[in-house]
Amino acid sequence: MKFLEVAPHWLSPPGDGVYAVRAGLGRSAPLQKSLYGEQDSRGAWLASLLNLQRDSICLLGVPSDNGGGIQRGANWGPLYVREAALKDGNLDVLDLGDVRVIPHLLHDKYLNEKTISGCREALYGKDEPGWPVSPLSLAEATLDALYRDFPDTRVLGLGGDHSVSLPLVRAWARAPRRRGKKLALLHFDAHTDLLDKRLGVDFCFGTWAWHVREFFPSPDQMVQVGIRSTGKERGHWEGLGLRQIWAKEANSLGTAGTIERILAHFRAAGAEEVYISFDIDALDTRWASATGTPEKDGLDPAMCAQILRAVARAFPVTGVDLMEVAPFVNPDMTPNMGQTLTMETAGALMHQLRSCFA
Repeated sequence: MKFLEVAPHWLSPPGDGVYAVRAGLGRSAPLQKSLYGEQDSRGAWLASLLNLQRDSICLLGVPSDNGGGIQRGANWGPLYVREAALKDGNLDVLDLGDVRVIPHLLHDKYLNEKTISGCREALYGKDEPGWPVSPLSLAEATLDALYRDFPDTRVLGLGGDHSVSLPLVRAWARAPRRRGKKLALLHFDAHTDLLDKRLGVDFCFGTWAWHVREFFPSPDQMVQVGIRSTGKERGHWEGLGLRQIWAKEANSLGTAGTIERILAHFRAAGAEEVYISFDIDALDTRWASATGTPEKDGLDPAMCAQILRAVARAFPVTGVDLMEVAPFVNPDMTPNMGQTLTMETAGALMHQLRSCFA
């Protein structure tokens, strides 16, 4: 399937991926006006896709939080993070829009054929054989098609809960141009996300990192930074074959020490391309309280920005994502204050992630 043939069906204009009937209806209008002016937003969005080049830098929103399970709300992340980033200036990306999300679904593997058929009818107006219907399945199929047709494309993914990184990383790692390359993953998070299952479910926000390990078999290819909330000792997780720099260690090492530790791991692995996945809860709650699982004693945004710049200077960064921004979740502060601080931080972080492609 060609990307430009399926995109009008599988994707929606930026900000429209959240299914809204009355509550939330119209929230995407200011964003689309910023992007496309007064013209028809869907028509302008479709026309923009024709500007895709072999090596375009793109943005893809996956506004799904059905893979979370503690506090929802990250489905609004792609819309509001875009708005926050645009306030700070042009992102200089080609916005592919949002994956269309049926909010009750996660992955097609959990659905029977009757349900899939009914969902195809609802999404596409017909039961098109082979077309996915769940957000994770749609995201992976979309990127598989994109990377086949535009091999050097670099994608900035916006979630959504962290289960969204599963299809983004898998499609990135399987892309034809990466065959035979030594890949590396830099994962910022307060949590390991290394369960093989959670309550019997194998794909969710706490398991995605486990299920992408096949692409990073050497211990030095996968580095986690900011860990501080886990029910097991560090040795248990590192015994799975990866490296961790816990938040306390990073804050003790300082920025330069943490950077050197990360670069040493990737140099030892002979990393040829790097993917960066950033869960906003890697940051301390001072900076990011609007997230489903905020954790104190986290990382500082300035440190993270310097780490991102250093990794991008040392290795080709060809895929990035930002996850778990939940604009309306503010457990530790007054809503306005928590949302404002988190969105300002997320917007700046988006610019930093985008700059990794420079």
